Amino acid sequence: MPEGHTIHRLAQDYAERFQGTAPRVTSPQGKFSDAADLLNGALLTGTEAHGKHLFLRFRDTDWVHIHLGLFGKVGFGPTPAPPPTDTVRLRLANDTAYVDLRGPTTCALITDDEKRAIHDRLGPDPLRADADPGAAHRRISRSRTTIAALLMDQKIIAGVGNVYRAEVLFRHRIDPYREGRDITPAQWSAIWADLVALMREGVRNNRIDTVRPEHTPEAMGRPPRVDDHGGEVYVYRRATLPCHICGTEIRTAGLAARNLFWCPTCQQP
Repeated sequence: MPEGHTIHRLAQDYAERFQGTAPRVTSPQGKFSDAADLLNGALLTGTEAHGKHLFLRFRDTDWVHIHLGLFGKVGFGPTPAPPPTDTVRLRLANDTAYVDLRGPTTCALITDDEKRAIHDRLGPDPLRADADPGAAHRRISRSRTTIAALLMDQKIIAGVGNVYRAEVLFRHRIDPYREGRDITPAQWSAIWADLVALMREGVRNNRIDTVRPEHTPEAMGRPPRVDDHGGEVYVYRRATLPCHICGTEIRTAGLAARNLFWCPTCQQP
């Protein structure tokens, strides 16, 4: 499932190509046809992201809510657009660009009130200007749940996925099994600031890189990482490989239905 930086990047990409235009809106698959007919030729006035949720605003109060889930894909291209396949849930097209949405968990036309309800159930997003990191820490500080599980709870903090949670805990040498109530305010402030910086860089580069300059392949004289997810990381999907800092074998274990990665030396209890 895409992490929050990908959704914010998509919001930017939609805006860059379609904001201020009145695109042709279709649903070749047919599952969004009624809403597409209502939006066809309407002005796209804004885009927004909160965590893993993407919102496209048409006119003043018509919102398309998109959640990609595990299988959703978005593909942009220049016009003329090729004939769409029958897997395309939503296509936008104008005189210069088109975009196809396939396989999302959610693609729905919603009202302002329905959109507000989605925001209300999500935690603060490190990439949003209105985020309140204190709200997240208040919940974390009362919890006996592991910090690794709490970071993945979208009701507590929105947009952090498996990669960012593993990497930010490593960067701050925090044992992923530490209980939330044992995370100090200073530690949380440092974690939050780091997430803001890392995720902003993720939006800019459209990939996740978490290693510091002194640990890049060039600085360390090591081969670059080869992985479908791309990006240079410390622990994510590096199980059994040596830690870049101490050389200890990276460990992995299941936690909250996801694979957790950590260094047992750098991240001691």
